[in-house]
Amino acid sequence: MAETAAQEFQARLGQVAEATEHMLDRLLSDKALPGETVRPAHFLGAVRYASLGGGKRLRPFLLVESARLFGIETEGVLRAGAALEMIHCYSLVHDDLPALDNDDLRRGRPTTHKAYDEATAILVGDALLTYAFDVTADPATDPDPAIRAALVLALARAAGIGNMVGGQVMDLEAEVSQKPHTAEHVIQLQSMKTGALLHYAVEAGAIFARADDKARAALSRYGRALGAAFQVADDILDVEADEAALGKRAGKDADRNKATLVAALGLDAARKRRDALAQEAISALDPFPQHRAAILKEAARFAVARKN
Repeated sequence: MAETAAQEFQARLGQVAEATEHMLDRLLSDKALPGETVRPAHFLGAVRYASLGGGKRLRPFLLVESARLFGIETEGVLRAGAALEMIHCYSLVHDDLPALDNDDLRRGRPTTHKAYDEATAILVGDALLTYAFDVTADPATDPDPAIRAALVLALARAAGIGNMVGGQVMDLEAEVSQKPHTAEHVIQLQSMKTGALLHYAVEAGAIFARADDKARAALSRYGRALGAAFQVADDILDVEADEAALGKRAGKDADRNKATLVAALGLDAARKRRDALAQEAISALDPFPQHRAAILKEAARFAVARKN
């Protein structure tokens, strides 16, 4: 049974990744939308470079599968997943810039500012961030304006000052701090920088489904635990994995005095926390029918077992 669930998860992850790729390809076409004037060809190429042809698409997958948990499978859900991936891609483009993490490699190929230039990379991030809200707010995503407004608000809160961007600021501050990184501070930072978008993914699925408070609370517990487990796993991979497997430079966290749970707790304790968080995420889905929740449970196992 476990093997079957894992196989089904891998199949669904691949299907959603492919569907997300097609949706991003459509949304990032050279055809100007009503109200737009023109999409500059060279710049659009840079936007597509930053967005297409890479990544597990885990965030769109979680959004699609969370909606599917309630029997909701629409093109609008996939549009929202693609918009979420735009936010994620923009954050990677900006994180890689010399002023932030100064990385040359992302997903096994040159980062956007290396493939193009720094000014273009900054504007690529700006464009993806803006367009994500355009896509989310479009009636094609959901005909109900209240649902679209709820999605826009939740996405803005997840990506903004008090979560993803604020977490990135705290991450930069930690690099130059002379104080040891405490586990409490690292957990808060990671819940903002990485966990917030993963939590939004499952929150958005519940919004599409018009889920009741009990179901939303259970999914929220799942999303928060999964997001935390995912980031601890990343910390561990930076220590244990090689560059070829990661598709980016390994060992950079320790070099830069990054605030990680490996640094705060040690490797063994970080592994234990990772595994405990994955189990917490799995248990949070127990109120749902097993046949519907099985794939999301496998996603929690995948988050901690992955090699990149």
